[in-house]
Amino acid sequence: MTKVSSKHQITIPVAVMREAGFEVGDELLVRADSEGRVVLVRERDRITRSAGAFPGLSAATDLEGLRDEWER
Repeated sequence: MTKVSSKHQITIPVAVMREAGFEVGDELLVRADSEGRVVLVRERDRITRSAGAFPGLSAATDLEGLRDEWER
């Protein structure tokens, strides 16, 4: 069990963090689910989450060529 501090902070036990799969540096979406209940959801970078979702896109659009143009 943990207490809410005077700064409205809590400490999540390491065992709970590991069980949830949270890692240092993860960004968490925090929302109230109901009175007395809070839900934490790991928010992944949308670009990283979508990487690989469109096979062949790189070849079809010459992304490397576009990146070269941006650098000029």
